[in-house]
Amino acid sequence: MPRINKIIKPEFLRVGDFYEHHATNLTMTLMGSKVGFGRKILEPTINRPGLALTGFYQYFALHRIQAIGLAEFSYLEHLSKENAAKRFTDLCKQTIPCIVISRGLELPEQLLEIANDAGISVFQTDLVTMNFINAATVRLDWEFAPSISQHGCMVDVMGIGILIKGDSGTGKSETVLALLRRGASLVADDMVQVRNIEDRELIATAPELGRSHMEVRGLGIINVAALFGVGTFRTEKRLDMVVKLVKAENFNDVERTGLDRQRVDVLGIKIPQIDLPVAPGRDMAQLIEVAALDQKLKSLGHDSAVEFNKKLLKKMRDERKSII
Repeated sequence: MPRINKIIKPEFLRVGDFYEHHATNLTMTLMGSKVGFGRKILEPTINRPGLALTGFYQYFALHRIQAIGLAEFSYLEHLSKENAAKRFTDLCKQTIPCIVISRGLELPEQLLEIANDAGISVFQTDLVTMNFINAATVRLDWEFAPSISQHGCMVDVMGIGILIKGDSGTGKSETVLALLRRGASLVADDMVQVRNIEDRELIATAPELGRSHMEVRGLGIINVAALFGVGTFRTEKRLDMVVKLVKAENFNDVERTGLDRQRVDVLGIKIPQIDLPVAPGRDMAQLIEVAALDQKLKSLGHDSAVEFNKKLLKKMRDERKSII
């Protein structure tokens, strides 16, 4: 289990792990043997080795998965068996991770043996070449994305992904249960895994073993999907904001207007954070719902605090002019 708050930056992905994690979604099947499952994918993208098969290896992207589509397959078919074997052997002499044949095409037995002898696994997919490249690239971006694990509860509230944090005893679990009864969805409880996807967005998910489950003090482990319905659970969600629950006695200098926005750095991306004081009688679930709605308004370009401040300043200017 990764340590909390330690950033993990994968340097490679083994071919066997890529196949195990994504074979179903990419409709991949193993054509040869597992001889190349230990090879490393070093770059999160796909290469089509058309030029390489013609003998041109300058600027060849050898660290990427090699996708052979209809164009490359037709080129090999138009060569003599001896020439095709030579060109394919030269390709397999490169330290490539693996080969994927698209469109459900069958690689000739002679070429398959060459790949097996070179220690390279060959896969087949039913997807059209570009569809495979696009789908595989998305999954490789996920595998290679820097990630961090944090304590808290991740929920989807009205389309806004919120990471609820707080010290023990602040009522995180009770707040999440109340949100679930109001229509929210649970993403992760206790340990939240956050990935930075191409410096564009943060995606949060739960460790596979604990998905759809949460721990409630006094009740133990509960299955959220079974108790509240499958609609109350999501496997992943974009992280839009952080809500930190703070005991009222430890809460000083309350921000009353919302003009002084607080942001927290998560994997190099600044995320809005609000601190909510916890006290008897306060409906924390309702407050978080309002925070989610307010964040949704801000994403649409409407900042209530800024708009109110502008109106206040305008009123003060108008009153000053009337006095003068």
